[in-house]
Amino acid sequence: MPEPHEPYIRTALPDDEDELGRLDRAAWSPLHAVSPPPRPPYEPFFTERFGPRDHLVAELDGRIAGYVRLGFPTSLPSNAHVRQIQGLAVAAEARGRGVGRALLRAVAEVARRQGALRLTLRVLGHNTPARRLYESEGFVVEGVQPGEFHLDGEYVDDVLMGRRL
Repeated sequence: MPEPHEPYIRTALPDDEDELGRLDRAAWSPLHAVSPPPRPPYEPFFTERFGPRDHLVAELDGRIAGYVRLGFPTSLPSNAHVRQIQGLAVAAEARGRGVGRALLRAVAEVARRQGALRLTLRVLGHNTPARRLYESEGFVVEGVQPGEFHLDGEYVDDVLMGRRL
């Protein structure tokens, strides 16, 4: 196990669902969300499409501090060599402590072990902190969908990023 002040990364467990749901709702921000803030009754965090096995969890000081969701960008066999990050959240109190970076490195390793050759993600154009983190971990902009989302009265680009594994 890492030192107490370093993130410990593990696969999510079914018992993590409530805590991950709370973290996801608390981390909601117009900087990265394309849907309105969640309101009760809340949807389950784990779904038929994405269960515990599709999530890595970061713990700091024995508490869940973040997660990353890994999936396939499509169901096409011709695209099976690609994995996509389809969710990443870090608790506000854990930001700046290496949690996001540790999750990105761990998810790249999981994707590699699954036989993936590429890892992709989508990020909103105005989310500069996330884009800087992704770029520092080897992701490059591979495409931009200008004005793809209308959020808070403004049109926001959808930035497609990827990297080789």
